[in-house]
Amino acid sequence: MINADYTLELCNVFHTGVVEPGTCFQRMMGNVKTGIILKDVSLEVHGGEVLAVLGSKGSGKRALLEVVARRAQGPTRGQLLLNGAPMTLRLFQQSCGYVTHKCDLLPGLSVEQTLYHAAQLALGTKVSRHLKRSRVRQVMADLALSQVANRATEQLTQSEYRRLAIGVQLVRDPVILLLDEPTWDLDPLNTYLVVSILSNHARKYGRAVVLTMEKPRSDVFPFLDRVTYLCLGEVVYTGGTRLMLDYFRSIGFPCPELENPLMYYLCLSTVDRRSRERFIESNHQIAALVEKFKMEGGPFRKTSAILSGRTVVDPPDPLHAGGAIGSNKVPLSAFGRPGAFHVSLTLFLRSWATMFNLRAFGLMQISLRLLAHPFFHLLLWIFFRGMENYQRTFISRNGLIFNCLAGSYFIPIITTVCIFPSHRTRYYQEAQEGLYSGPLFILSYLLFSLPFSLISMAAASRITFELTGLQDPVEWLKFGGILWACHLMAEQLTIALLMVVKSSFTAAVTSIYIHIVILLLGSGTLRSIRGLLEWLYYLTYATQSRYAGATLAQQMFDKRFVTLPKDAFHNCTSAFQGPSDLITGTSPSFGCRYADGNAFLIERYGREDADDSLTEFLDFNLNFGITFAFSVGFILFNCLLYVIPLPAAVKAKFRE
Repeated sequence: MINADYTLELCNVFHTGVVEPGTCFQRMMGNVKTGIILKDVSLEVHGGEVLAVLGSKGSGKRALLEVVARRAQGPTRGQLLLNGAPMTLRLFQQSCGYVTHKCDLLPGLSVEQTLYHAAQLALGTKVSRHLKRSRVRQVMADLALSQVANRATEQLTQSEYRRLAIGVQLVRDPVILLLDEPTWDLDPLNTYLVVSILSNHARKYGRAVVLTMEKPRSDVFPFLDRVTYLCLGEVVYTGGTRLMLDYFRSIGFPCPELENPLMYYLCLSTVDRRSRERFIESNHQIAALVEKFKMEGGPFRKTSAILSGRTVVDPPDPLHAGGAIGSNKVPLSAFGRPGAFHVSLTLFLRSWATMFNLRAFGLMQISLRLLAHPFFHLLLWIFFRGMENYQRTFISRNGLIFNCLAGSYFIPIITTVCIFPSHRTRYYQEAQEGLYSGPLFILSYLLFSLPFSLISMAAASRITFELTGLQDPVEWLKFGGILWACHLMAEQLTIALLMVVKSSFTAAVTSIYIHIVILLLGSGTLRSIRGLLEWLYYLTYATQSRYAGATLAQQMFDKRFVTLPKDAFHNCTSAFQGPSDLITGTSPSFGCRYADGNAFLIERYGREDADDSLTEFLDFNLNFGITFAFSVGFILFNCLLYVIPLPAAVKAKFRE
């Protein structure tokens, strides 16, 4: 367990990484330019202090945070210690927090719900539910969010959203909090508010805060206990903020009066690229400053907050008074993480909260999950309800099967690309914090969506089942079950695409194209299986629609619709010589194509080279089982896909 006097120390840290990322394809192929990003960086920060890492773009500020968080891609050498212990990924995830530059929170949740579910995911069962709720209220008060506790995340201002993202980490009570540009694009008032809140948090709870800033304002100077200037990965100065003035004055660079010292020395530590002469001159000057600090800066780097004119106070916390858990000495994060069942239940309840909240995102989910299928099948019922038992009913009912399959494939694609991406992005960000694994995320999402898809498909299939003419409720269960299996297949395939494709539109179009091919090739509705080329025929074995279409067609036509008339005025009885006409090529009179439903099935699914092929193809129980096997197989595939290590270039698209 970590002691109370928290100290983060970096000693002679070097890091090599990508300096020109290039395209996603180049990153995946490894054709990117790498170089040394951090060069001999040494610094430290203690509990109760705020350390600001300053530098221009490309100076290595974010890389420094990534190295501390153990997320940096590429070799790192040097010592990185937390209270003298090596900073491992596990130690950072257990005891520290990292607020990235871009943090995506789930829409539909209120501020209080977002923080409470974050506490449920991060804090173990030893921390009571009452204490978690108290911690949430305390964090909202510290971040000035109490007045918007019931406001949805998508309705927050930029400043409120940024503070809520910080609160998601603070609710865990991390001993070290890293923040990448927390004041980016904020106005001066909100910049002052955010930095003052972070300073108050560090002093009140004795935690260390490390933040990066590109354009520090003078009004945040009093809140920064330490400052580190980076230029091209090298340290120009690190140490107490107030002693910074004495140091630069002693080496001949006093800060002019009425100047912002933070910006003045930031400009001093930045390469001037306005001309070749200035570039060379500023480069030599910065190199000299770096060497000067290496020789004389040791005492400044070791300076504590007290010596720099700031005393760290540790007042009693009324929230944690009288108990060991959650006291200032022992952070809440030190009492373990929740188990898999608790995390899965939290993910389920969080998804439930995003849906049933009467907000825009929740209403969209209700419409897509519960109402889209019934509405589509109602349209089918209106369009097909006039079917009469004439010869044309074979084609009409075949069209009904095709449309039922198409709706079962395309509607879940639209539903998934509208709802899943926000959960996926949040998963990628929380998985980096070690909160849960990919398979647990996929199974939790599936368990949440399954009941709604089942209810929706049961209602939808009941509408179109009335058009089949079947009366047995068991037949309705079979009919709806096949459509539900197709729904699950399309949903899981789209989730798999969204694993590696960031754009929802691209994933939707790709999934739709795949299912169009599956429908055309394997369903036997638009193109008969009997008429396919041999290699295409065997390719249909790899499509779910082959088995789903055959099952629905057999249910619809097998041993039904015998000797139907051409229309109300023409009878087809004398025109048929038997089902063998369709195999031998004998054609009945015009408009009298099918003697019965079995003749229609022979035309769609029979093989010219074998009379008994129809029996082999239309095995109802086998086709029914294989249809569901495709769905179960893709669920297992997604669980595997979300646990195997993917290239960092792919994952980074969702985490930046």
